Amino acid sequence: MVEFSRLHISRSAAIRAKLDYPVIDTDVHTNDFTPAFEDYIATYGGAQLVDELRKAENYRLNSKVDGKDWYQQTPEERQYYRTLRAPWWARVTRNTLDLATYTLPELLYERQAEQGSDYSVLFPNNALAALGAKPENRQALQRAINHYHADIYRKYSDRLTPVAGITMNTPEEAIEELEFAVKTLGLKVINIPGGVKRPIKAIADKYPADQYPEIAKYAYYIDFFGLDSEYDYDPFWAKVVELGVPITTHYGSQGWTGRSSISNYMNNHIGHFADGSQAFAKALFFGGVTRRFPQLRLGLLEGGADWGAHVYIHLVDRFSKRNLKALQNYNPDLTNANELFELFERFGTEITKGYSLGKEELVDTVLGASFSRYSRQPVGSELEDFAAAGIETIEDIRDRWVNNFFFGSESDDRTIAAAFNDKANPLGVKINAIYSSDVGHWDVPDITQPLAESWELVEEGVISEADFKAYVFENPYKLYTEANPNFFKGTAIESKLAKVESQSVDKPLATV
Repeated sequence: MVEFSRLHISRSAAIRAKLDYPVIDTDVHTNDFTPAFEDYIATYGGAQLVDELRKAENYRLNSKVDGKDWYQQTPEERQYYRTLRAPWWARVTRNTLDLATYTLPELLYERQAEQGSDYSVLFPNNALAALGAKPENRQALQRAINHYHADIYRKYSDRLTPVAGITMNTPEEAIEELEFAVKTLGLKVINIPGGVKRPIKAIADKYPADQYPEIAKYAYYIDFFGLDSEYDYDPFWAKVVELGVPITTHYGSQGWTGRSSISNYMNNHIGHFADGSQAFAKALFFGGVTRRFPQLRLGLLEGGADWGAHVYIHLVDRFSKRNLKALQNYNPDLTNANELFELFERFGTEITKGYSLGKEELVDTVLGASFSRYSRQPVGSELEDFAAAGIETIEDIRDRWVNNFFFGSESDDRTIAAAFNDKANPLGVKINAIYSSDVGHWDVPDITQPLAESWELVEEGVISEADFKAYVFENPYKLYTEANPNFFKGTAIESKLAKVESQSVDKPLATV
């Protein structure tokens, strides 16, 4: 019989016992027990839906070339096909208790205290498995998956809630699944892909996918649902706000330029979640989505929080140089031809000897062909990259970047210091870093360690105690309750907040 004695010696449990506020874990990964899961899918949609699930899962985890995956290919074949080294040994296995914990809802629920958490948002491994399904089966499979997760975790809802996977191939499809997940299943958080691959039409028209599948496999771009999207996703964002749903995504970039090694998984892995989420978030910002929907709350997970500060700083820096007024510094029409000609006459005779150029011709030569007065210049909205985002001041950047986005950081991620560096971040803000333990993946070999590892950042002076409180409670609380004020109604968080507040009326727990 398994003894849970570690509860009494868990460092994370000891840290939690000293805190006067709850701990909210925004990123726990769980495994579906395959026999039960597939039986549920079969009952829901028939054996063909199970076949579709298996094909989709195989495609997602282990793409094949000529019928062979990476491990079946020789080194020469990997080089020939440039087969990406995919993730491997990505689950905890030696820690058998944890392996069972991620698979058994009741056991996970019982070990919450040992983990040092009061509430966890769960990401089952099949949450978005339907992404790889055929279009005609995609929605049915996604609906079955969400229904299964809603059913098996419903009795544990005071401390655990699973996400609803939402496919985003079209706004209409996304809205249908969103409404079903929220209104019918009662799920409270959605998990979306940060982008969807679409064919490049100029190539697809010339080389149809059904005739040239190998070309279609590579001739695509990624639609990030905001800037330059093929569809208007505003109806979807509007429905998200209407239903009061926080959005999450684990969008990665393995396989992108610089992350396409055929031999080294770590080369492809380091930083890939940050890059993928950055592309998604910038598309929403520059596409004006966060301007039109300031109530949207989006959690960008597994990429750390330093990139959120990095982008925020660079948005401000670039806006100061590329706003509509400042752009006149680079307007070729404002080059003083007389002054330039005089300077060349005075200082340039050595390099211009033998060349005879008039004033206007000299300007065009110095500026180069791309800035020539004879090339078409941008006009109207083409002049301002910040136009769709509606940025007029740096405060607008803060409001449309810092307020909307929350950045999931693992417990031992020391780069979180950048998020809380209000001396470096413009306007003295702190980026919304949120505690995302990532338990269930290879970077967490022991479920009892993450909270304690985060507290070590306080002990080492990387972040302050106030930052720690924001990280594990205040910011996650904001993410969920600013989208839905009733998010924690009936949960352990609600009861624990009420208990703390009743014990310290004169000392509010937090400003949230």
